[in-house]
Amino acid sequence: MTAIEDWGSPASQFWLRGERPGEPVQHDESFGFWNVYGYPEAMRVLTDPATYSSDTTRIFPEGERFAEGNLVRMDPPEHDKLRKLVSHAFTPKVVAGLEPRIAELTGELLDAVDGTDRLELVADLAYPLPVIVIAELLGVPSSDRDLFKEWVDGMFTRDARMSLSDPTPEQRRELDEALAQVGHLTDYLGEHVAERRAHPRDDLLSKLVEAEVDGAKLTHDEVVNFANVLLIAGHITTTMLLGNTVLCLDAHPEQQARVRADRSALPGAIEESLRFLSPFAAIGRVTDTEVELGGQRIPAEQPLLVWVAAANRDPRRFPNPDVFDPTRDPNPQLGFGRGIHFCLGAPLARLEGKVALNSLLDRFPELATDPSDPPEFQPNPNMTGVRKLPLRTR
Repeated sequence: MTAIEDWGSPASQFWLRGERPGEPVQHDESFGFWNVYGYPEAMRVLTDPATYSSDTTRIFPEGERFAEGNLVRMDPPEHDKLRKLVSHAFTPKVVAGLEPRIAELTGELLDAVDGTDRLELVADLAYPLPVIVIAELLGVPSSDRDLFKEWVDGMFTRDARMSLSDPTPEQRRELDEALAQVGHLTDYLGEHVAERRAHPRDDLLSKLVEAEVDGAKLTHDEVVNFANVLLIAGHITTTMLLGNTVLCLDAHPEQQARVRADRSALPGAIEESLRFLSPFAAIGRVTDTEVELGGQRIPAEQPLLVWVAAANRDPRRFPNPDVFDPTRDPNPQLGFGRGIHFCLGAPLARLEGKVALNSLLDRFPELATDPSDPPEFQPNPNMTGVRKLPLRTR
């Protein structure tokens, strides 16, 4: 058993090491951002879209090509209309109907490593499972998942911090490279969207092509960028959730034993891992007007990073915040966000996590990390998760 912080994760920033931010809201002059660390302050930002806009393209014009139809970068009323188009596909009832397929896929993926004494959680299960599920829902070939991984890795597996006040040539180069990977995925989905206009099928992509908002069909770019968000968000959160929960249980053997003995405790462990190691550690917003937040006066048109990973460790909201406690109740963690942008796929991610983790615990009674072969973490500081997690199975 190894403490999570000892693995050297980039996510082990000051709030994981016990060094609390001095203030709940602080300005980072070197990068030009306002950092929001406190829980009540984060809640205020995430639940007030009229004051704190999700349209960050006005600060980062480089991403404007991918903004049209990008649900996570939209404000009401356009956001609400577009979200309604797919919300029916992710209701708890509809998602529950996917459980047999998720269980089938989990079994097939674990069968492939059955009889071995090791598995690599991300490559063998945590990545392919959710990406196959979301690809099948959209109607794109899940056999192309290696391509998806190459492009998504290119978007996120870099430092990703860019100064707004004085960006370095290296920061600009990395941004250009990340946007190029988004472009590859956009071009790929664009081909499928064009094909659906000519030959609709019974899939989510066809439904987006045929959908109307205020009597008008979505444009090509709107459908492509919408599908882009669904494909990326539809798998990457679950991939990190699975790895993070396994890490948390491995680092707390008494909790792992409890979950193994009583599987009704597993949902609580998943929720606590979302708090303890929040997959998307930071969420971007822009002020629409001058505001006072956390004792700071913030002008209009200022970029904010809402650090949900820090808010989820705020002792004003969570007693003993650095303790991994699956029995924590209530547990209003912000791992899936809050407000109008609360993760559309949260029911699906929770179900995939429950099914996959139950199968892992059933098949491998001695599942454990290997100190001689440590995990590799996402280098992007805005994300908390592993990109490689070797495990011993006996």
